[in-house]
Amino acid sequence: MLILTRDLRTEQRRKNYLVLAESNYFQGNKEKAIDFYNKSMEFKGSLEDDIEILFNIALIYDELDLPQDSIKAYDRILALDPVNPGAYYGKAIMEEQLGNDDRALYYYKQAIKSDPKYDRAYFFLANLYDKLDMKDLAIEYYIKVIELVPEDYHAYNNLGSIYEEMGDYKKALEMITKSVDIYPHFYKSRFNLGVVYKRLGDNKMALKSYYSSLELNKSYYYTYLNISAIYIEEKEYNKSIEILSEGIDINKDAEDLYYNRACSYAILGMEEEAISDIRKALSLNPAIISWVIRDKDFESLYNNDDFINLLNEYN
Repeated sequence: MLILTRDLRTEQRRKNYLVLAESNYFQGNKEKAIDFYNKSMEFKGSLEDDIEILFNIALIYDELDLPQDSIKAYDRILALDPVNPGAYYGKAIMEEQLGNDDRALYYYKQAIKSDPKYDRAYFFLANLYDKLDMKDLAIEYYIKVIELVPEDYHAYNNLGSIYEEMGDYKKALEMITKSVDIYPHFYKSRFNLGVVYKRLGDNKMALKSYYSSLELNKSYYYTYLNISAIYIEEKEYNKSIEILSEGIDINKDAEDLYYNRACSYAILGMEEEAISDIRKALSLNPAIISWVIRDKDFESLYNNDDFINLLNEYN
């Protein structure tokens, strides 16, 4: 006969609750999973196991869109291990979700202090500095990411975007080209390459880059928008309408696509189609009435009663 010691019974009960937690999680019962994880911790286990359980709890709270509860779970980890870099990183992510940018910056830096090679902490710290328009610091930390992970195409892409915003198109082209070289299948790098080529005045290469981006991701509506802007600039209005119509088929709530197509229709004298698209764009975003009023592309509509009535309706 097998006689279990007290320690073995405790260990077995802990395992039983962990099995229940995992089973409920995979069945979609996430709240119950948390309950069972917490129940398992009533029975003694190793420090490493306790920390792993608390990470699971924190991540589930994040999936449930309960960032404050997730932060509490990370705090429980830090009570057990005050220099745990993953817990600091998790807290930073949650604080950023809550809009507490100063706290997020602090906890990203704490994660890095605990683990100077924590590349994701550097990455999201750089991303937050970029969001806060602190470009020099964003550049500094993206460069650090690249030092730690030379093949991080996301970091190269984001760094290139910052250089583009700063007007340093040579560096922007270098960084984004590197991103494409590392991973040619990332649509955003291809898109941003198009942005830089447009800035450099090379419409041909810009279109080539945008279309290659479109092959990788047909749902990113800014690609259709930027292609149409080049066609409008080059007075290729039918091509503009064609690409915008493709984009609208996939992105039916993108007011910018309707707006640009309306511009092309108006310039071609297709008044009914233009007004229909203006109406749709305004229904999606009434604030763009200020654009409609000032946009010279709609000059051909100035004497159209339907256009005048539409302006009066929204103005």
